[in-house]
Amino acid sequence: MGGAEILEIAREAFWVTLLVAGPAMLAGLAVGLSIALLQALTQVQELTLVFVPRIIVMFIVIAISLPFMGGALGRFATELYARIATGGIGAG
Repeated sequence: MGGAEILEIAREAFWVTLLVAGPAMLAGLAVGLSIALLQALTQVQELTLVFVPRIIVMFIVIAISLPFMGGALGRFATELYARIATGGIGAG
């Protein structure tokens, strides 16, 4: 197994990580920014006002996109295991 294959696997792992974590992180970012703007406009500085809605929205987004996340991870694992089975990893 050469360096090119290792870099290809690392690149695929990076993209799968972005696809799996991206929706929840973007939702958390959007909620966090909107609440920060609301706090700045109203002068309300309550810490729980930032974290509780963000966590709730992130859980909802994860629950909605869970089939997509599982599919992406499943496809990556299947491809990786197929490479292992054909001797692509650790051979030689």
